[in-house]
Amino acid sequence: MELRSVEELMDLLYAGPHRHALRTAALLRRSRPADKELQVAALVRGIRPGSRPGDEAARAGGLAEAVRCLLGERVSRLVRAEADPADDDVLRLRQAEEESRTPGFDAGVLEDWRTVLELVAAGRARLDAVD
Repeated sequence: MELRSVEELMDLLYAGPHRHALRTAALLRRSRPADKELQVAALVRGIRPGSRPGDEAARAGGLAEAVRCLLGERVSRLVRAEADPADDDVLRLRQAEEESRTPGFDAGVLEDWRTVLELVAAGRARLDAVD
């Protein structure tokens, strides 16, 4: 599977349970407002296409590959989150995931993220045009 548009990505996000991912992304929006790729990675990590319980590594790997063309290498790496545990981005992502397990704030709605997804995808497209 390869995602080719933000619309396809939004469909996947809407198809599954996304409250935890939405809270994680919202926490990162507050703590790292300029880092849209980190926020998007948190949101996308909530997608569970056809995964079986216990198959988390395979799911994350397949999802990382699916978003690579649309959202870029960094988002793909963060979705996989198998990077060096000393990697600051991965640590921030995992910390936000833990903090988001306690519902205590209004994270908004999924549709609020469409523009951010489009910005990250557009930035990726511009990089491809330069290469």
